[in-house]
Amino acid sequence: MKEDHFLLGQIEDKITQCENKYIATHTGFLDSHQQSLARIYCRKAHIPTFDAEPQGDALPPTRSIFYGGHEEAERVILINLPDYAKLSDYDPLTVIRAAKAEGGRELTHRDYLGSLAALGIKRELLGDILVREDGADIIVLTDIADFILMNYYKAGRTNLSLSQHPVSELIVPPLKRTTMTDTVASLRLDSVMASAFGLSRGKAAEAIGRGLVFVNHVEVIKPDFQVSEGDKLTLRGKGKACLIEVGGRSRKDRQYITIERY
Repeated sequence: MKEDHFLLGQIEDKITQCENKYIATHTGFLDSHQQSLARIYCRKAHIPTFDAEPQGDALPPTRSIFYGGHEEAERVILINLPDYAKLSDYDPLTVIRAAKAEGGRELTHRDYLGSLAALGIKRELLGDILVREDGADIIVLTDIADFILMNYYKAGRTNLSLSQHPVSELIVPPLKRTTMTDTVASLRLDSVMASAFGLSRGKAAEAIGRGLVFVNHVEVIKPDFQVSEGDKLTLRGKGKACLIEVGGRSRKDRQYITIERY
């Protein structure tokens, strides 16, 4: 797709700027598909990437970090840092806290996103929107924060009051986690996804073929892909799961697995 090639060109440019000019750079927010493209590109180009700030003194000359403000972020930016810089010193994200007026109706993720889009704000400037009963924490690029604070008053017909906070003060609603044990014919992706998300194997294979399934943040389109213990699985629009344990085999020669879904 033309958009994919454009995105990869941007990512290459940001990484090259970091390497050649020895400065910190970052992309806009990436969705699941875009993040997958970025990870595959970095892997092929032998660019060291991390999902959190690496620890220790022996850092590579430059490093790239997928970062969305919290551990389970769905939307992330790719920050490229020279070895002298730390993520804590160069954090291009901030939090806009929206508190809804008392008596206003309960707002959904769609309400917040739709009202922000109505202001002309592009999606790549907005990260996760973490909704609570009394409002939401909206992760954004710092560059757009002042515009939002000055122009964002309502979501739907509900009045909002806004404040800005550092990412360290982000309120992350607790995840609802469910642990289940099951048996599968094999560790094929379609079998494990069917078990994790309560689908038929055919429906799971269809979702995989449509590019809706990600393993460790990378899009996988082959139903017979073999998953392993510890793999993180995402079904776009349905949630996430982790294959936390692969056990022995049953009398019918099926594989025991333990899955945590959230």
